[in-house]
Amino acid sequence: MKFAEKLDRGWAASGARLCVGLDPLVARFAPEFVSASRPILSFNRHVIDLVGDLVCAFKPQAAHHGANGAEHDLADTIAYIRQTAPHALVILDAKRGDIGSTAALYAREAFDRYGADAVTVNPYMGDDTVLPFLDRPDRGAVVLCRTSNPDAARFQDAMIGCDPLYIAVARRAQTAWNTRRNVMLVVGATKIDDMKSIRAAAPDVPFLVPGIGEQGGAPADVVRAGAKGDGGGLVISASRSILYAGDAAAIRRAAEQAHRELAIS
Repeated sequence: MKFAEKLDRGWAASGARLCVGLDPLVARFAPEFVSASRPILSFNRHVIDLVGDLVCAFKPQAAHHGANGAEHDLADTIAYIRQTAPHALVILDAKRGDIGSTAALYAREAFDRYGADAVTVNPYMGDDTVLPFLDRPDRGAVVLCRTSNPDAARFQDAMIGCDPLYIAVARRAQTAWNTRRNVMLVVGATKIDDMKSIRAAAPDVPFLVPGIGEQGGAPADVVRAGAKGDGGGLVISASRSILYAGDAAAIRRAAEQAHRELAIS
């Protein structure tokens, strides 16, 4: 199945634009997960079971696993998504970026070792670092474009000709990287005005939008600013506001609320 078809399947099966980020923080786990033989895997499976039917995608965060020596938990988490929520796109949030030969190995890591459908990529090194992630029609790259971290403007606002860097990235995605329809752009939910400009520059490219929930992004604003002309093209991610909402019932309620807000009409 081609990458664009996987995206369409996720939206159709879930009926919403909701992505849940799997950012395990052991310090915030309930005691039953801390005492489990594999705390991170146990917690991830718990969340997947609770929200899998509501999401178009899951976004496991590589550093939250790797820093705990839990790479096997990451691989097993993705395998569990395949078993229990097979409609869901799996985006490995690793923000890779290197020269072409090394980028190709990062792509193998994401796609073959972990089994992800896509991986987040830092485009600072240009085509050399993006294209190796786009070689496979069934896998994709999710390229950093306009992020919402406090110091993002230092480089992303720098002018490249007549455009800021983030618009240059969007135009490159639209014109050169999306030939197989397997590239997405990361656009922060708190950058609504910029999101409108990016959508104008890249009308055919889907967006991964982090930053709703605890980071303060408003779902309705994101949909208005970032949706494609047909109303599609958005995967909107929430993590901590769902993962750490409370007990199982609270997690489910938080996900259901996000699903309602992000429903595809």
